[in-house]
Amino acid sequence: MCEQCGDRGKSHEEHVIHEPERRKMLKMAGASVLAAPLLGVLSPAHAKAQPAASALGKSPFAARAYGARSVGGHFEPLQIQRRALGPRDVLLDVLYASICHSDIHTARGDWGAPSLPCVPGHEIVGRVIAVGGAVTKFRIGDIGGVGCMVDSCGECENCLSDREQVCLNGTTFTYGSPDKVSGGHTLGGYSDKMVVTEKFVIRIPPGMDLVTTAPILCAGITTFSPIRHWRVLPRQQVAVVGLGGLGHMAVKLAVAQRAGVTVFTTTPGKIADARRLGAKEAVLWSDAAAMKRLANTFDLMISTVPYAFEAQPFMDMLKPDSTFVNVGLGEARGINPASMAFGRKRLAGSMIGGIAETQEVVDYCFARNIRPEIELIRPDQIDAAYARVVGKDARYRFVIDFASTKAQA
Repeated sequence: MCEQCGDRGKSHEEHVIHEPERRKMLKMAGASVLAAPLLGVLSPAHAKAQPAASALGKSPFAARAYGARSVGGHFEPLQIQRRALGPRDVLLDVLYASICHSDIHTARGDWGAPSLPCVPGHEIVGRVIAVGGAVTKFRIGDIGGVGCMVDSCGECENCLSDREQVCLNGTTFTYGSPDKVSGGHTLGGYSDKMVVTEKFVIRIPPGMDLVTTAPILCAGITTFSPIRHWRVLPRQQVAVVGLGGLGHMAVKLAVAQRAGVTVFTTTPGKIADARRLGAKEAVLWSDAAAMKRLANTFDLMISTVPYAFEAQPFMDMLKPDSTFVNVGLGEARGINPASMAFGRKRLAGSMIGGIAETQEVVDYCFARNIRPEIELIRPDQIDAAYARVVGKDARYRFVIDFASTKAQA
């Protein structure tokens, strides 16, 4: 029996590593297996097709948002248009939306000119306030989450394998993608309301701390997915390169797998934080002696660095037959092919996960009380928060509080 998860007939190692059956079960049963319904709200497992409770969302409607009207422009209040609810759509009253470094890259044009106005936000938690008539996954009053994507074709090989994030016919991302339904481009979660197809809304278990949940929907799944894919086992050695929004979640999730975690950071002030988060060791990139000492140490290295960096010093610290996975999208420069060949080492990439795996990480964090480290801000503090993220002053995710603004309205 798994002492940590309560799964009879399996050891913890078997339960947390081998995923195909679990993913199928998650798709069928959902998060309702983890907690009883709260305040009388029916659990998703018992939901039936239902009519919308009001006229809200029956036609396109105006929503309030915060966005930039120009590349790199400051964030200001905007009025945007949301589509009418389709039969399978859910209308969310957004409570919290957190800031990912991807939002900053997009808004500032680091990855090419964004569609304007730019309304980012792909770590979103909200309350269901209306549903389409064919919706079965949610009822009014439930809490749902939206991550980095809101649609895919549903028919290609990747979609049928629970990898909607790499749909062969084009994933529709939460902001900045062509909007197949309403035209124009998608607008993200820095807004008071969103309409999303029910399949792409994650069930948030009753009783989960909503203020700290939003970052799990990107930072959590982005770091959870490689830990799952490369099957991190207890007592294996995992390195996390960069301690920011993604990095701090990588530490918490790897520690939850009972791995030995070492953090590599450029910020001396984060050394103590890394240990507080559960890392057994934290090393500055500038400490050449420590990096030499750690040669041939790690079973898996997860880089969360969002900028170009020299990767070979980290490759040297991999054990033979081990993997350096880049989830931060920073360019890994200076790789020595001979070194890779002689150690049969792998340089790999990874990004978020499919809907089933995203639901899984939310449930996983809820069951183990894993919470991102957050700072709550008002919508009018977005510009200042962006500057603090770039200045490495975030500890470790800014969450925009829309809930309190509605309570005061």
